[in-house]
Formats: sequence, structure tokens, C-alpha cells
Amino acid sequence: MKRILEDIRTQSFSQIYVLYGKEDYLRKQYRDRLLTALLDGGDSMNYTCVQGKDYNLPALIDMAETLPFLTERRVILLENTGLLKGGGDLLADYLAAPCETTVWVLTDSECDKRSRLYKAADKYKRCVEFSAQDAATLQKWVLGLIKKENKKISARALDLFLESVGDDMSAIRLELEKLFSYTLERDAITEEDVEAVCPPRITGRIFDMVDAIGAKNRKKALSLYQDLQLLREPPARILYLIGRQMNLLLQTKELKEQGMDSKAMAVKLNVPPFAAQKYIRQAQGLSKTQLKTALRGCIEADESIKTGRMTDKFSVELLIMDLTA
Repeated sequence: MKRILEDIRTQSFSQIYVLYGKEDYLRKQYRDRLLTALLDGGDSMNYTCVQGKDYNLPALIDMAETLPFLTERRVILLENTGLLKGGGDLLADYLAAPCETTVWVLTDSECDKRSRLYKAADKYKRCVEFSAQDAATLQKWVLGLIKKENKKISARALDLFLESVGDDMSAIRLELEKLFSYTLERDAITEEDVEAVCPPRITGRIFDMVDAIGAKNRKKALSLYQDLQLLREPPARILYLIGRQMNLLLQTKELKEQGMDSKAMAVKLNVPPFAAQKYIRQAQGLSKTQLKTALRGCIEADESIKTGRMTDKFSVELLIMDLTA
């Protein structure tokens, strides 16, 4: 990231920039800053933007060889094309001796570092991964945004906010705007404000579902599963979140056995302190055997879906029934 900012500051640009990772908000922020600098604020004549998998790579390479019109450089943006996962060999070959007046910007959520394209681009030292930010970074960022609005928030309310909204920075920014509007004439954001404005996120329902599974409450667990489906949450993602929660709880039990307190545990698990305390409470109601059995069940359910033996909806439903038997 520092190299991109330095390139923008010095107006000395590389031949290619690769921005990838799951954190869309940050990735788009850096993409926009880079494009603004490359295009002098709005040169559309020498700018080509390709989004999605409908592209002609040979034609784009031919375009890259064309000198820019009345400016220093031509810019080609390839966004969410999938080239960073595979199929970019032609561009990888081209990058061995690219046209010096063309800058390529590739951005995608996924990237295979073993691919020829990534290895060719990485030689330019401008490949940047934008992964999910840790809890401490998110807290610092949120506090900075709140301070800009001349507002305050308690540590407890901040933990509750991040627990409700999650770690997606775009979602955090959106929910913060709602909170700012809701507390327009007040300078303090309270826990009651967070509860009123920010609805429990999907993982909150997953937490409740795991509680129901631990208590062998099949009716409640299945009811929560149906609620998630009404929210149009894909069964495969629900399965992933159940597995993730079970894995976190297993880690929590093991760290607790090592004598670790909730603050140290929060750092180790990369979750807010508020969440770590909830995991400790929830883990008390489940044995390590139960958690390992649940994790095996999640793996088997995932395999059943991927091999086509069961539909995703039925596979998750069967898993819940097995775990609450």
C-alpha cells in the first residue's frame, strides 16, 4: 500500500498494479486513488475499463501497444475478470516487455499466487493484498470516523457495534452513517442506539443456532435455519459459518485450558474482547468431543454438496438434525 501511495505522491508509476483480496472497501479506495492519479482526474480518452469475464485479451494487448493521445500514458483496468486465478498466460508473456506508456490495473477478490500472471506482475513489486482487517485496526478506524463527526462512543458500545455489523468495512461505513443520522443532535452514541439502528448480523443468528445445537434444541435450531433462508442466505454459507463458529469455540476451549484470559484470547482469535467473552460463555456448554464431531459433520456435509450427493439445503438441514439428535 505504501508503494502505491508513494507512486501517487511522486507521479512515478509502475507498468502494472495488482490489487486483490476480500476487503472490497479498501481495495476500491486504493483503486480509485490510483486511477485518479493515473488519469489526471478524468482522462477518458486513454482509459479502458473491462469488468467481468467478457473480454478479449489479445485486443487489449494490441490496445496497450497504441500510444496515448495527448497525454503521458494509457490506462487499462481489468476488474473481476478472474485472470488472477487463471487464464492470464498471454498477459504474463506480454509483461516481460510491455509498452512503457501503458499502465495495467488488475483488481479482483481472489488471486492464485502460483499463476504465471501473478508471478510476472509480482516482479514489478506492486501486488497488494487487501485482506480483512483485524479487530484492533477496525476499532481504530471506527473511532477515527466517529471523532470526525465530533461524537463519542463507549468501549462497550463500540464492541457491540462491531459484533453486530461484522468486519466488512463497507457494511461498517454504512451502519455508521445510520448511527450518525440517528444521533444527529447528540454527541454520544450509546449501546441503546446501536441496538436500535444496527440489526443483528447473520453471524448473530449462527451464534444462537450453535447455542440451540449445544442444548439439543432441534426445533429452535431448525427455526433459526429457516430464518436465515428467508433472509436469502445461501445454505453453503450457513454451513461455512457453522463450521467457523465450531472451530472458534474449539480454539476457545483449548486456549482456556492453557490459562489464557479473555483479552489475550481476543488477540489470539482476532476478535473483539466483547466477542471473546461470548465465545467463552458458549464454549462452556459444549464439550471438545461435541465440537470435533460438529466439525467433522460440517466437512462431510460440504463434501456431500460438492459431490452432488445432496442439495445444499437438505445437507445443512440433515447436519442440524444429526447434531441435535
